[in-house]
Amino acid sequence: MIKKILFLFVLALYVFGQDANKVGESLSKTVLKEQASTGETLNFAITKNVGELNPHLYSPNAMFAQDMLYEGLTRYGDDNKIYPHLATAWQISQDGKTYKFTLRKDVVFSNGEKFDAKAVKANFDAILQNRKRHAWLELANIITDTKVLGEYEISLELSRAYSPTLRELSLIRPFRFIAPSAMKNASTKDGIKAPIGTGAWRLVQSKQGVSDTFEKNELYWGQKPYLGKIVAKVIPDSASKIIALQTGEISLIYGSDHGGQGLSPDSFNALKKDFGTINSKPLYTLAIALNSNKFPTNSKSVRQALNMAIDKDLIVKKLFFNTQEKADFLFAKSFENADINATPYAYDTKKAKQLLQDDGWVLGKDNVYHKDNKALKIELVYIGDNPTNRALAEVLQGFFKKIGVVLELKADESSIFYKKQQSGDFGAIFNSTWGAPYDPAGFLASMRVISHADYQAQLGLKNKADIDAKITQILSTQKANEARKLTHEVLNILHDEAIYIPLVFESNKVAFDPYLDGVTTGIIKEHIAFEKMKFKDKK
Repeated sequence: MIKKILFLFVLALYVFGQDANKVGESLSKTVLKEQASTGETLNFAITKNVGELNPHLYSPNAMFAQDMLYEGLTRYGDDNKIYPHLATAWQISQDGKTYKFTLRKDVVFSNGEKFDAKAVKANFDAILQNRKRHAWLELANIITDTKVLGEYEISLELSRAYSPTLRELSLIRPFRFIAPSAMKNASTKDGIKAPIGTGAWRLVQSKQGVSDTFEKNELYWGQKPYLGKIVAKVIPDSASKIIALQTGEISLIYGSDHGGQGLSPDSFNALKKDFGTINSKPLYTLAIALNSNKFPTNSKSVRQALNMAIDKDLIVKKLFFNTQEKADFLFAKSFENADINATPYAYDTKKAKQLLQDDGWVLGKDNVYHKDNKALKIELVYIGDNPTNRALAEVLQGFFKKIGVVLELKADESSIFYKKQQSGDFGAIFNSTWGAPYDPAGFLASMRVISHADYQAQLGLKNKADIDAKITQILSTQKANEARKLTHEVLNILHDEAIYIPLVFESNKVAFDPYLDGVTTGIIKEHIAFEKMKFKDKK
């Protein structure tokens, strides 16, 4: 029946021309009615609704849900390699500035609309209409044109060679594809009509503050999910999530504790007895960024002393219950070109105090160091309703006190926190890398963007311009050895300057009903492989 409807849809496009949009909308509704959900329903917990799911925009659009609906030309594998996805093959010109893609011919959007080169171009045109919004991503800055070469062939023209191109095309956003008919006036920068992608799922209902419901996309070109429906229930409170799992209201909790989506380490350990649990491999780094452009963290000696003041082993044991790994560097050495040969800042309060004294700081009667009639006080900015940030902030406050440093804690609402990131209005601020496939190249690229905390933190460095120039070279070179050499140089500079205090390598923590089978974790923190999940028979 569905194939017949799709045939009529194509025929309508041919016969009616511009009026076919109305015919298509009618037929699409019929297609959706034909997609009666088969399979069981999975209920899982989310902290807030997923948003309108515009594939080309950011918060409040939930990345895991965008990933369920929308797909890219390429796919980033758990082995850190790039694979074909909606593109079956590609060719790169000798100068590295032209990418020619051959598209899959068996793909339609979830409303039955054809996926082809014209649809790809319409999406890239919409993305680039809002180019400034994507300035953090270098590929968005250097695309000059897209050309339809054939029904299933398209080229991407760049202003210069850019080695991470295929990697950035695999990102969950913004280079994924929505049905052109779902755009508003051929644009997505001001919203979309409906979230219609080519992915294995489609959003069928949203109840604000209650739930978002997804159904299996019966028109999906790939392996269809076992489950028929996923209901994402909005449960903001962590304790309530656990109760919902224990009472059977939900069957899955998935996410990192840092983002507030997942489980706290103690809760995760407590659930191991009665539920299935997975603690993923390290995905990204939770760190503190220190402002080199603001007193007193404009002093390299102060920044290095702060790095030495923290007992990370104790934090991992007492605060994270050994569910995370301590981080000595900004990136785990398992990431491409991140295996620098540098010496970690070991926990050493005696050496930390000596560094401060050598820098001219004098310990006062209040047990706080002073210099030029100013106390060694630093304001740490964090999101107030994030329990991990709050607990870490209080622990760090105690560590710094031992070396004569006052850490003033500033809990802000999230919107204010992000504004301070952008303006540099912080002494120290919680920061985290982005994980695969961004780290390290994509994250380094963002360090050149003024609105990022990393740019603001590095702004006081005398060699900031050199750092940015090296990053640009990393992104431009086609030579793997040169990219590796330059990446090591940048990472070594940042480590020596002690701009960051890496704390732990964070993971996703998952708890689930023992009868839910196929639950896995990968290296992309926002990808949840719902398509692999199914319920086992309860005997």
